Amino acid sequence: MTTLASSPLSSTALAEHPAWLRLKAAAGALQQLQVKDGSVPEPADRPKAAELNAAIVEAVTELAPAFPHDSAYLTALVKDLLAWAESGFGIPDFLDSLLAFQPQQHRVDGLTHLVLFPMYTQNGSSNRLVEAVLIEVIWPEFIADLEAGDYSNGLFVPIRFLDFTEGYNTNSAVLFPETVAVRETPTFTWGAIFADREAARFRRVVEAAADITRLDLPAEARELLADQKLAEETFVMWDLIHDRTHMRGDLPFDPFMIKQRMPFFLYSLEELRCDLTAFRESVRIAKDEEASPETRRHARLVQYAVIFDRIFRFAITGSRVRNYDGLGGQLLFAWMHQHRVLHWTDTKLTIDWDEVADVVVALGEEIEQLYWRSIDRPKTAHWLAAYELVSKTVTPHPASVWAKGPDALPLSGPPRGLTDAVLDDEFPLSMFFEALDRKMKPVIESTAGITGASA
Repeated sequence: MTTLASSPLSSTALAEHPAWLRLKAAAGALQQLQVKDGSVPEPADRPKAAELNAAIVEAVTELAPAFPHDSAYLTALVKDLLAWAESGFGIPDFLDSLLAFQPQQHRVDGLTHLVLFPMYTQNGSSNRLVEAVLIEVIWPEFIADLEAGDYSNGLFVPIRFLDFTEGYNTNSAVLFPETVAVRETPTFTWGAIFADREAARFRRVVEAAADITRLDLPAEARELLADQKLAEETFVMWDLIHDRTHMRGDLPFDPFMIKQRMPFFLYSLEELRCDLTAFRESVRIAKDEEASPETRRHARLVQYAVIFDRIFRFAITGSRVRNYDGLGGQLLFAWMHQHRVLHWTDTKLTIDWDEVADVVVALGEEIEQLYWRSIDRPKTAHWLAAYELVSKTVTPHPASVWAKGPDALPLSGPPRGLTDAVLDDEFPLSMFFEALDRKMKPVIESTAGITGASA
């Protein structure tokens, strides 16, 4: 990690800088001329695109001295912008500037970056439009110590928003290099997560859900909801451990199933496995007397964050079409309820906090056992075992073919037939979540575009 000074401009000054505001406006106008692949296909639009592109180049050049640590990237960015214009605004290719942008080399708390690419924003738009974002790194000392020790993750970059173009006025909380328009796929060396957005929407959603369900929150959980900075750092710790877990442990050959067409409940288990690993490790760290008091405190808070975000936000956010994160939240809630550490009695939700950790860790162990067995099983058998794990806790749709068992499934054909047999809403919401969804929908919808500052 390189030790760097912060930008000569404050975060507020950067977000209000005239050059940034001109860049943001020009990028927004240029988006209106682009189509899905990022090009500007209409000849009549290209003179305007050239004008806007030139304004962006001018603004980037003016802002560059505020980001000396990104000089190579900003130089390459200007070249890519100019080359795009010279090509007549065809499908953009920003591979050179993407390769020059290496934020993982400068994980310094408070360090700022100006990032601009033709890209899509996950959970936002699937169009590769020109998007720009001002960001600030979150890298507290206790996180640096964790990452330098048992939780190494050289690709992980936690960040917060300073300002952004319209593509990030959504639920997107990630900045990933694989979303950028490039001529060939490079080796990805970093991934950034907006912890401030995660923390802000968590605080808003959980506060409302606790009020609706009349859940009495422990004192530390109340502190987590009251303090944005504390919540951000808690999510950074959660994300650090979650992110590194995808490629660690006894795994199926391809645990994350990248670009594979598979039943969505497998994605549910993979994401939940990573969250429950973060939970389990936080339980361990919280009991580690050699860990610093700050680290142990955040480890306790991660446990609240995983449970509350999963059962209150994940379970009822998004559509019911193959909603794998939603299913993960449903599974955790039902597991806790059926193991009698979560209770819905007299229209009041209660959780037995002295017993909950062991129960949640046990669910993680079930998933890990499934994964451990997977390399000895054919793919179809692994899929059936995964379905059995989920369906013994979360009730499938009454019309489900999968729920009827192997005899009802097209096992003799290609795996595609099994995937097609999974209903879009294979595991519908329970009556509890149907009722909670009606009351929580306006709150969840209100978090689109939220940041730590706006919250």
